Amino acid sequence: MKEKLIIISIDALGALDITLHKDKLPTLSKLINRGTHVEKVTGIYPTLTYPSHVTLMTGMYPKEHGVVNNTKIQSTRLSPDWYWYDKEIKVPTIYDVAKQEGLTTAAFLWPVTASSSIDYNIAEIFPNRIWTNQVMISLKASSPLFLLLMNQKYGHLRRGILQPYLDDFITACAVDTIKNKQPDLTLVHLVDMDSMRHAHGVQSSEAVEALIRQDKRVAEIIQATKDNGTFDDTHFVVLGDHYQLDVDTMIKLNALFVRKGWAEMKPNGAIKNNWQVYAKSCDGSTYIYCKRTSQVNPTEIYQAINELNGIETIYTSEESAEMGADPDATFMVEAANGFYFNDEAQGDIFEKVTPADIGKPNRYLGIHGSHPSKPNYDTTVIFYGPTIKENYKIEKALLVDEAPTFAKILNLKKFPEKVSGTCIQDIFKENRL
Repeated sequence: MKEKLIIISIDALGALDITLHKDKLPTLSKLINRGTHVEKVTGIYPTLTYPSHVTLMTGMYPKEHGVVNNTKIQSTRLSPDWYWYDKEIKVPTIYDVAKQEGLTTAAFLWPVTASSSIDYNIAEIFPNRIWTNQVMISLKASSPLFLLLMNQKYGHLRRGILQPYLDDFITACAVDTIKNKQPDLTLVHLVDMDSMRHAHGVQSSEAVEALIRQDKRVAEIIQATKDNGTFDDTHFVVLGDHYQLDVDTMIKLNALFVRKGWAEMKPNGAIKNNWQVYAKSCDGSTYIYCKRTSQVNPTEIYQAINELNGIETIYTSEESAEMGADPDATFMVEAANGFYFNDEAQGDIFEKVTPADIGKPNRYLGIHGSHPSKPNYDTTVIFYGPTIKENYKIEKALLVDEAPTFAKILNLKKFPEKVSGTCIQDIFKENRL
């Protein structure tokens, strides 16, 4: 039997989670003890879910793969579109190459896979126009008959997109598919803990309880391979895409730009299309864009931002591009600890966020998107399987290193040799060619 690969992304899983809570995580602990644990993984910039998951599938930085943010530049919309669709990705992905080489693929809420080549796909997407609904847009973006079957079997587990119910649904669908379809490559994205951290804080009791739930979900997925007899031939990867940081103050740079006359605000607080300068949030950081027709000198923008409280670093276009972020941005601005950015233009430039605000759009107590070099901000990855070293630790790697490592596990011949990352060769037993 050919070897299979199951990749489980626990959104917002940090290296610190293993350090602090390993005794509460029997499944992850067993994988660590019987596999290889890369303890600290440095993410990409910005450390957001969608760019990070595309990096995990390509081994490339955002400036190369094209998904530079979670959401698009749509200044007139308070809720802009996300980079949902696979067509946004400019370079080859692991799942496309696997399909080309005759492997079957499955994905469950894996970001940026809508309308992709994946055989069994439940895409992560939600309705963002008044004339659409969740059923219509999910069917269009996913594998329609497969999604209908999964909804028929397990739809009772869901309460819309609320957690922890959505992850319960996704886990049930993944387990069913692994048992009955036995895909060669399975991608599972679990979001429960990320949601709890945004709402309650990084190491809140709610977040830790979600981490424990994720450990149990991983156990269910592993059990599915034991039930269908593929366990001994399956590689498991449990990874994080980024960590999170606690915050209490929001910065609205577009409110500053409106005051400066560099942009005009719509009645709903969004920005009119005729802006000269626009801040596009990545939460812990923000892009600053200038239109080519802008009359505003970049030096003036720099000075206006630099004098504000809560600003840690302002990177030039060249500096941010060197780190893999969007080269089309004029600046990339990093927030100081406790602060984060928002696209809104209404009200004051600064706004305190309290637990009572949670549930309102863009109000958080935990965020990501910050520079990956922030202290104690690393994510982590665990490898387990027939070709993986047992009880082995590697101190550090990069997020871009994981895709070429997945390609090696699957023995993909057509995956590009020249990517930004390097295969983590040291995870393999000596007999792995």
